[in-house]
Amino acid sequence: MWPLASHHSFKINNYASDVFNVTSVAEARSVANLDNYLILGEGTNTLFIDNYDGVIVKSCITGISYEEKKSGWHIRVGAQENWHDFVVWTLTKNICGLENLVLIPGSVGAAPVQNIGAYGVEVSQYIQSVEAVHIDTGESHTIANTECEFSYRDSIFKKNPRSWLITHVNFNISKAWQPNLSYPALADLKNQTSISARAIADAVTAIRSSKLPNPNEIPNAGSFFKNPVVSAERYQQLIEDFPNLIAFEVGGDYKLAAGWLIEQLGLKGTCCGDCCVHDKQALVLVNRGNATGDNVLALCRLIQQRVEQRFGVILEPEVRMIGRNGLIDDITKYQRS
Repeated sequence: MWPLASHHSFKINNYASDVFNVTSVAEARSVANLDNYLILGEGTNTLFIDNYDGVIVKSCITGISYEEKKSGWHIRVGAQENWHDFVVWTLTKNICGLENLVLIPGSVGAAPVQNIGAYGVEVSQYIQSVEAVHIDTGESHTIANTECEFSYRDSIFKKNPRSWLITHVNFNISKAWQPNLSYPALADLKNQTSISARAIADAVTAIRSSKLPNPNEIPNAGSFFKNPVVSAERYQQLIEDFPNLIAFEVGGDYKLAAGWLIEQLGLKGTCCGDCCVHDKQALVLVNRGNATGDNVLALCRLIQQRVEQRFGVILEPEVRMIGRNGLIDDITKYQRS
């Protein structure tokens, strides 16, 4: 049995059968020989509710190469590279575009899976293609952006978690940079006579650091729930009952701030065992030391029930929760062993 506490940032000490570190495309092709496996990056968006009866597969391919062209930069990054470190690297090269995504935990290979996003930017805006091995066939593919089925916190890789092992991510970043200050928290920067990508990165870092606990200090898996999206009609109904509702228009629909919904219920600091709602950011659940899978399930279900009762909105977990046999599709029905 292989201890999992060091393989996911929530640090519940469950176990897996083994860990397989993939260091080459050739090794990636051998994953198909495993009976039961789970592909895992740095585990910052994954939480092990139970012991996992299978092998943890980690893509350990590193390296960054880039080519400057007249219109922009093409950058090829190994899946194991740390996402935040990569964003900082682009800033040192005066490559602008990813600054709103600074300080997001996790690996570069995990970024397209979740289509990570923050402060008005999603990584899919900059991904040209993803290189991955199709596990069933063992064939290498370069999957174009348009084929990745990117949407809010979703992709073809997330929909088919046992089909693809990502080895590299290719980015295409234009030199025609425009600062993205659409997110309200960055509004103060609009008053500056000139704005730089570094200034945006510093502002985002300060905001995230003030609101979100460092998983190295307080174990957590980042934003636990997705921001729910509702129709314009439903939004109008909600805004009449809750005038201070925080929401953002997205293609005619409205994305509600899940953290705001939870906070309005007075759930900050609420605990089930050692699993608690963070006292500064209601969207984050933390492990105060000895949280169990049962604690996580109980608190998650409590939050979902309370939000639905008050607002008529169903919250879906953003965090991947893993049980005995792999990804848990419906946490309301899962029973731990």
